[in-house]
Amino acid sequence: MAIDPEPRSRLASLAAPWQWVLLACLSLVLAVLLEYAALPAALLIGPMLAAIAAGVSGATIRPAPSLFVAAQGIIGCMIVSAIEPALFRTLLSGWPVILAAVIATLAASSVLGALVARWGSLPGTTAVWGSAPGAASAMVVMADAFGADARLVAFMQYLRMIIVSISAALLARIWVDTGDLGPSAIEWFPRLVLPDFPMTLAIAAIGAFGGRMSGIPGATLLGPLVLGIPLHLGLGLDLQLPEWLLAASYAVVGWSIGLRFTRPVLLHAARSLPQIVAAILVLIGFCAAIGAVLAVTFDLDPLTAFLATSPGGMDSVAIIAAASGSVDLSFVMTLQMTRFLIVLLVGPPLARAVARRMSRGSP
Repeated sequence: MAIDPEPRSRLASLAAPWQWVLLACLSLVLAVLLEYAALPAALLIGPMLAAIAAGVSGATIRPAPSLFVAAQGIIGCMIVSAIEPALFRTLLSGWPVILAAVIATLAASSVLGALVARWGSLPGTTAVWGSAPGAASAMVVMADAFGADARLVAFMQYLRMIIVSISAALLARIWVDTGDLGPSAIEWFPRLVLPDFPMTLAIAAIGAFGGRMSGIPGATLLGPLVLGIPLHLGLGLDLQLPEWLLAASYAVVGWSIGLRFTRPVLLHAARSLPQIVAAILVLIGFCAAIGAVLAVTFDLDPLTAFLATSPGGMDSVAIIAAASGSVDLSFVMTLQMTRFLIVLLVGPPLARAVARRMSRGSP
């Protein structure tokens, strides 16, 4: 089914600078309201919701790809700053449980993709690629190469990221006990420290853009980790990430995700939307159950275990985990990265195998 061209809306008729002004203002309003409601990651969720509204209303603007790469580099440095040496001992002692959790998640996503194709109106290949956990960019590229509808695969992948982000932020709001502590004052423009701040920018830029040049999906986020972890743990480098830089990076990530949701894509996916949303919720519930097992095994708090197993994007999960305060960010991101690497290697051939089997079994 071809996707009809998007009718020109009033928002699309505005010049690009005015579209950016409106998007920025709406993002700021939503972020302030969510921050006032004490919702973690308001600086991500606010711009993401504003971008969804703009995309559905016909906005034609998109963040430059280089800005998205730079934002992922900054988020990668944020993850690096949370990595602690003790984490590796925990992972080495519990690797069988972690590996089993990753394999179970991958198998569950494949089954759910097959069910969406059987009960909905999406082709089998599209449903399976769209249901694969993590590595959204890799799944979209591979889906397009093997004849699936890449726009619908992207829709399924990024819809899951939005649902995971909002549900995780809400659960963090419920589970994180702030007690009688009031909101801490945020120092938006601290004094920049030398050489910490320039080195942070260098690690983010070299790691992210070098990762993009490698052609490996997800390397824009993994590159700063590969470069920064040895410098942080081995040489004791302190990474300085001022709040204004983090807020700008969160906004770029939120806009990049939200603006992918346009009216033609939503109309094209409308018939299968209930099945897609149901499959996403079931997968989130399944991952939460796995998280409960990890919480007992590694003596983790529930929110850390939930975020570690959430089937969303690593960058959005990292932002939510960092904003929640009490979460073990290093454990969350190490498990997310482990699953990402396994999905990157095993996910494409598994998705192809399931899709081919469904094609042979269809009348």
